Amino acid sequence: MPFHKYSPQIWEALKLKQGIYARLPQHYLKTLEPKDPTPVHWRPLGVQYRANPKTGKKERVQDVPVPVLYPPQSQDGLWGGEGWIRGYRYANNDKMSNRLKKTWKPLLLKREFYSEILDHKFTITVTPRTLDLIDAAFGFDFYILKTSKEDLNSKLGMDLKRAMMLRLLRKDTELYPADPVKREKVYNTYKQFEIPEEEAEWVGLSLVEAVEKQRQLEHKEPEPLFEACVEQLVEELHIQKLSEPHVTEKE
Repeated sequence: MPFHKYSPQIWEALKLKQGIYARLPQHYLKTLEPKDPTPVHWRPLGVQYRANPKTGKKERVQDVPVPVLYPPQSQDGLWGGEGWIRGYRYANNDKMSNRLKKTWKPLLLKREFYSEILDHKFTITVTPRTLDLIDAAFGFDFYILKTSKEDLNSKLGMDLKRAMMLRLLRKDTELYPADPVKREKVYNTYKQFEIPEEEAEWVGLSLVEAVEKQRQLEHKEPEPLFEACVEQLVEELHIQKLSEPHVTEKE
């Protein structure tokens, strides 16, 4: 087995410190830092020690999160942090029988949502928990804008968030063109979510998309050689003219 200078576990982190990755905006690199989402399938106790209910003695608590799998199709919907959980079950609910592998999956529903910022209807795959979160946030747009990247855990959700933020910043007049009063009301309602446009353009981009965006920003069209030669010639003639003495004739 070959030895590496650095452990393979930190290759991804080292990649962000060199080449075009290091030239990505700092506010975008900050969003790539791993953060723990809000627990959904388990309840953390939040303490390291507690008293045993039987003996009354102090014992250590192990807060071990339940491993959750997020399939690719979860990125095309809004699952509200839910995912697949793999475990075991007893055949015929008999603990004396063999254990069988089982995967618990969330209930998926297709629902239609309306975004008043984008003035568009979307048919999205959601879970019952997502519907409860939308109601708690007082609307679809508020849910998308309030929820963090880790809790949304959805490429679709982050793309919607970026589109909403850019429209709020640019004050697009195509929104409700026949009703400017309603348009202004919508912009004022969600004004609290405005951020600088140079940051909003990077919201929700994957690392591949961000690298491609940075490459396009740095790309320069090749300049024809004859244009550089013409500019150099004009500059030399201008300098030569200034260096020549100015002769004035006496009358």
